[in-house]
Amino acid sequence: MRFDVITLFPNLFAPHLSEGVTRRAFESGQVEVRLWNLRDHTDDPHRRVDDRPYGGGPGMVLLVEPLERALAAVRAARGEAAPLLHFSPTGRRIDQALVQEVASGGGAILLCGRYEGIDQRFLDRHVDVELSLGDFVLSGGELPALALLDAVARLQDGVLGDSRSHAQDSFSQGLLDCPHYSRPEALPGAGDAGTVPAVLMSGNHGQIARWRRERSLALTLRRRPELIAAARAAGRLSPTDESYLATLEQ
Repeated sequence: MRFDVITLFPNLFAPHLSEGVTRRAFESGQVEVRLWNLRDHTDDPHRRVDDRPYGGGPGMVLLVEPLERALAAVRAARGEAAPLLHFSPTGRRIDQALVQEVASGGGAILLCGRYEGIDQRFLDRHVDVELSLGDFVLSGGELPALALLDAVARLQDGVLGDSRSHAQDSFSQGLLDCPHYSRPEALPGAGDAGTVPAVLMSGNHGQIARWRRERSLALTLRRRPELIAAARAAGRLSPTDESYLATLEQ
């Protein structure tokens, strides 16, 4: 799987691709990342890639011509078709379903905008999908690109220590993840609130699985009720789930 990243700040990527558990995906070549500096594709002696917007207003706009040269270079190097993904507040919000969709493909070209934006003519002619990290504005598309790369990398075989880990993640089944506990069994001076739930130390795997499911349902209902509605609409809730939710919704 290969990702080509068009950016004005390629140095932002190297530290993030070489640290943490997801580095295994990049070091092994399961996820290949190539960085393309947009300034390398301008014929301006000052390597200028932006100019003032027509109609006036604040900020600068990334120019079509350097972007098209960069894209042509990327496509020539890849030798095969790949979707062009652009990160923008106006795009589809990135969620786990989208991450899984991207992770099942052969990669993509990631366009990281900067400044006031990108000339709309380039977007209209070349961009396949616009993606957003959330309802807020960042300085550029690099952080959303890194977030997508990290999320995709951790889904690759062998990247996580336990292959079951990502199956239990928040959103993997449309719900938030349950709480997790480790040693010690009790925190000194914390009372009942500092004690690991007894069911987790019972050794009864059926009861543990049900406890985790119920905590996941309860947390999702409290913090993201729209996910419960979506799970219901998709038929992902069992009669036992619905019975438990009914006790919470009374």
